[in-house]
Amino acid sequence: MLDYETLRLIWWALLGILLIGFAIMDGFDLGAAILLPFVGKTDEERRVVINTVGPVWEGNQVWFILGGGAIFAAWPPLYAVAFSGFYLAMFLILCALILRPVAFKFRSKLANPTWRSIWDWVLFVAGLVPSLVFGVAFGNVILGVPFSFDETLRVTYAGSLLGLLNPFALLCGLVSVAMLVMHGGTYLALKAGQPVAGRAISLARYAALAMVVLFLAAGVWVAKGIDGYQLVGVIPHDGPSNPLLKTVTRVSGGWLANYSAMPWTMAAPLLAVAGAFGAVLLLGARQHILAFMASALSVAGTIATAGLGVFPFLLPSALDPNASLTVWDASSSRLTLGIMLFATAIFLPIILVYTAWVYRVLRGRVTLDEIADTSAHHY
Repeated sequence: MLDYETLRLIWWALLGILLIGFAIMDGFDLGAAILLPFVGKTDEERRVVINTVGPVWEGNQVWFILGGGAIFAAWPPLYAVAFSGFYLAMFLILCALILRPVAFKFRSKLANPTWRSIWDWVLFVAGLVPSLVFGVAFGNVILGVPFSFDETLRVTYAGSLLGLLNPFALLCGLVSVAMLVMHGGTYLALKAGQPVAGRAISLARYAALAMVVLFLAAGVWVAKGIDGYQLVGVIPHDGPSNPLLKTVTRVSGGWLANYSAMPWTMAAPLLAVAGAFGAVLLLGARQHILAFMASALSVAGTIATAGLGVFPFLLPSALDPNASLTVWDASSSRLTLGIMLFATAIFLPIILVYTAWVYRVLRGRVTLDEIADTSAHHY
């Protein structure tokens, strides 16, 4: 079996991969839902948008389940603190995700324009709320979350839902919304027929530019106005999972230390910006497949920027920095991580293969003519 330090690093990387996979695969669903009222002017055009994501959105949420399962099994303290401290925020996300399938199914039950318009705006909210809240959560991780442990490792959370909605976290939420609107727009440019695709291209390009501006603004804020967390002394990487056995200090600009120590990590923010600009240019050149790939790379770079910046921290504590959760003291046992890695090596490739097969089967655009064909099975 691999040593404990290596297993912890692998599962940190896998957690990042699962979060990126969720943001890329389910992100375009959320982005398309946000764009729905704006790119579809008629009922048929909105049905085009809905049917581009209708066959795949359930499968895309596998990444969300995998991410939650990985946190639960590989990082139990992180799961306990995050899902209890962010309980109301998670509840909002789950409500929005529950509303989405309800809207898909109920919208087509009546031909009444008012009825369908209501469910279209429900889909909009179901896309906007998770997009915003996920970004707000990332912002609060960078700021530090108000939790602490007592001597028996019982957690105390001193925050509130309104406390999560601070200015920096809201800025991160806007980065997330703009990023996923860009991603959803590039997907519609690839999958929807005209005139929906044309409107999506225009809005996606504006969203990409907004995402770059907001992303850079957040970076300047982190560099100039937010104290980062740093470990004091040498911490054993194969030690017990007890977050109270270390000393942590807060340092101005501390979140940039990894980028100074490991210059290769600068590839992440550069990828975030370059991918967004690439999507703008490729959409203008009508290279829709390449534009979607560039958008996906921008999404990956944005999430990797945050993950690499805070490493080795998983969840910093604003109340007691010494209680912050890190890669080296918040994992499951070595045996658990090893068994899970073996299972992941078997099942993750299977998920990738069947996902690729599904998208190959469902390739091609959804057009107004297909929607008008009542013999076809569409939402």
